[in-house]
Amino acid sequence: VNISILIVAVVIFLLVIHHNFLSLSDFLRRELSDPSPLGLQPIDFIPAAPQRLTDEGNDKEISVVIAASDERLGGAIAAMNSIYQHTRSNVVFHIVTLNDTVDHLRMWLRSAPLKNMRYRILDFDPRVLEGKVQVDPQKADTFKPLTFARFYLPNLVPHAEKVIYVDDDVIVQDDIVELYNTPLKPGHAAAFSDDCDSTSSKVAVRGAGNQYNYIGFLDYKKETIRKLAMKANTCSFNPGVFVANLTEWKLQNITKQLEKWMALNVVEELYSKTLAGSITTPPLLIVFYKQHSSIDPMWNVRHLGSSAGKRYSPQFVKAAKLLHWNGHFKPWGRTASYAEVWEKWYVPDPTGKFNLIRRHSEAYEAK
Repeated sequence: VNISILIVAVVIFLLVIHHNFLSLSDFLRRELSDPSPLGLQPIDFIPAAPQRLTDEGNDKEISVVIAASDERLGGAIAAMNSIYQHTRSNVVFHIVTLNDTVDHLRMWLRSAPLKNMRYRILDFDPRVLEGKVQVDPQKADTFKPLTFARFYLPNLVPHAEKVIYVDDDVIVQDDIVELYNTPLKPGHAAAFSDDCDSTSSKVAVRGAGNQYNYIGFLDYKKETIRKLAMKANTCSFNPGVFVANLTEWKLQNITKQLEKWMALNVVEELYSKTLAGSITTPPLLIVFYKQHSSIDPMWNVRHLGSSAGKRYSPQFVKAAKLLHWNGHFKPWGRTASYAEVWEKWYVPDPTGKFNLIRRHSEAYEAK
């Protein structure tokens, strides 16, 4: 009888352990698969720093954030390659993308010119934007959730004190550490290139209203905007390239402020109807009104994509530290000005997929 009781006790004990083990396994699977509250999940981790950096003692990490959508992946690759090849600093790229682009991106990053580049891949969950962006059902395919990744910088790079954000349609021609070292005034969470001070500020964007001051982006007929007492002729800034102080960003809760204005726009339609640019710009203009520092304009020479013509001289383009093809004509379409400069840093797609996208882009631009 005692032996029988002992056997039963042992069986019950083993069943309890087995049940607890299964429960723990389920919990761990949920922890690894469920998206974080902000929909930002690390996928790849940073490899060891190259020997050339550790030998020189130049191991200070320079964090660069860039979004990489599948249809523009070649742009992000060229931008990163141009940054990597122009610096000996310990640059780490934080590449924000969507889950269905990860395999394509990872394969491309194995290409010979990029294989020693340090990076992390972060999966962005578009559900984080629910209730904050109004998407026209008839134009749903034009909605680009990754353009909002820059709003969540502290979550993308949680341990960094300072980061650089760049769009995917840029080429860097100087050491990115110079941009990283841009001084920010006390209390400022970011530094942008002001349009009025920009070397390209005289460029007119046809049919887009005034793209160089606040009235070009915000609807001053709305009471909510008028109550902010922001002068309509205040110079706007370009958010495609900027430096952020993440310590100050967190202190001021910049992300929550941006989300607040995004959600208000869904209800009140606060953005200008003549706006031709990205819908990410207006909330940034509001939150950083007279509360941002300035970067050297040569670190964001833009509007190369505004037309197919060459608006800048070859000498000026050669002297620019960063070229920005914002606008309709992208350098991978080859009809943009100075596309040959971009081509120098482009690394061919090992899958060939981006070649098809380029041909489609050329046909679209030719219309």
